[in-house]
Amino acid sequence: MTDKNRVLIFDTTLRDGEQSPGATMTHQEKLDIAEMLDDMGVDIIEAGFPIASEGDFRAVSEIAERSKQSTICGLARANLKDIDRCWEAVRHAKSPRIHTFIGTSPLHRAIPNLTQDEMAEKIHETVTHARNLCDNVQWSPMDATRTEWDYLCRVVEIAIKAGATTINIPDTVGYTAPAESADLIKRLIDTVPGADEIIFATHCHNDLGMATANALAAVAGGARQIECTVNGLGERAGNTALEEVVMALKVRHDIMPWHTGIDTTKIMNVSRKVATASGFAVQFNKAIVGKNAFAHESGIHQDGMLKNRENFEIMRPEDIGLSGTSLPLGKHSGRAALRDKLQHLGFEVGDNQLKDIFVRFKELADRKKEVFDDDIIALVRVGEDAENDALKLVSMRVVCGTGGPAESTVEMEIDGKDVSATAHGDGPVDATFKAIRVLHPNSAHLELYQVHAVTAGTDAQATVSVRLEEDGNIATGQSADTDTVVASAKAYIHALNRLLVRRGKTGEDHKEISYRDLA
Repeated sequence: MTDKNRVLIFDTTLRDGEQSPGATMTHQEKLDIAEMLDDMGVDIIEAGFPIASEGDFRAVSEIAERSKQSTICGLARANLKDIDRCWEAVRHAKSPRIHTFIGTSPLHRAIPNLTQDEMAEKIHETVTHARNLCDNVQWSPMDATRTEWDYLCRVVEIAIKAGATTINIPDTVGYTAPAESADLIKRLIDTVPGADEIIFATHCHNDLGMATANALAAVAGGARQIECTVNGLGERAGNTALEEVVMALKVRHDIMPWHTGIDTTKIMNVSRKVATASGFAVQFNKAIVGKNAFAHESGIHQDGMLKNRENFEIMRPEDIGLSGTSLPLGKHSGRAALRDKLQHLGFEVGDNQLKDIFVRFKELADRKKEVFDDDIIALVRVGEDAENDALKLVSMRVVCGTGGPAESTVEMEIDGKDVSATAHGDGPVDATFKAIRVLHPNSAHLELYQVHAVTAGTDAQATVSVRLEEDGNIATGQSADTDTVVASAKAYIHALNRLLVRRGKTGEDHKEISYRDLA
């Protein structure tokens, strides 16, 4: 890069983010998110792990073909088969990149049972092979922050000499601290021959809650690429959050004189899309994109806000694409008003999608006196069952009281046929889930059942999230309704449909990969 203060944003939501248990996205969701990331100015999109499954390969390939400005990257382990498959997936991008990695710490070297010399030889062989295929090669020493200093310098130098154009330093287990993060990058640049001719990147996990701080510290140390995910999605406690590092660099440019190419007004829309696709709701007090990020309830705060917004807001809601108003719509509001509201909320929808949302908006408006912004967002985020879903809810009736178990009668359409069943349970939701299991027998274990009220009041919509696990496959379903039990049934059925996808019925199966394939 000619601009030494320019920080590249490397988004790995579709790869590392999707590795969160239950966060698997459909093919179309991946394409939609990649298009949004491309449009908002993300420099590099890590679109997936091409060798992991046929579904991953197809998604990376199609994203590569569709990309307009972002570099499209695929991940590959340190073996020639992985790298060849990765190149096959990204080669049609306007700007392709191969990202290959291997664990270099003592703990991670023991997994494939390689000595330091054997691993060094493998790094030289695989990076050279990748560079012979692609001019843009990134290499990562996984668990770099727990790798011996001398050995880390040795393998980084080998990767640079083999042709790597970006060296990524991962804090794979979220172990490091900001001062260490800055010092590690600076020492590598000062010590390793050729380090000043390539780009250093940082990839931080949030196990100790320091991912954003560590990433920004690495930039201070000389890194010029931040690997991150939307909403901080990722394995365990997640990754560095894209929205946090981007807005930190924008708001505190006075002490951090670096900049990105991100259009920050598109942040909120991407955040909502990722939350919907992954099934991972954003916590209310999440920095930048949380529901309470721009809310002020304290009397002192409200008084200060009325006098001058800068008293308690260091950035404007509009900076991340949030509307400054929350005026409600009603049952007499028309399609034009709904489209205008959607645009104010940061959603650009096509005519067909608007038609679908409008139908559900009218149904909701008949049940609620006022439909607020959060209600509209829930309508967009949680659509009706897809037309090609094998399982669909037709109707249900629940009877419950204090004198005995609840009873639920559920009618479903399964593979085009209407069936019904009645079951009893410890409460209406338990009875409903049991009735659904009668109609669609399964061994899925309920790992998560979560209910959030979208707005205040007894007529508020409830957004329900359900996470199921079956034979190692994890799927999350979501739905919203003013009736919590109906929303629960729809979310459960949504998760079951996603489990069917995970079993491979639509080609989206995802097989596990391991270091045993490295040899």
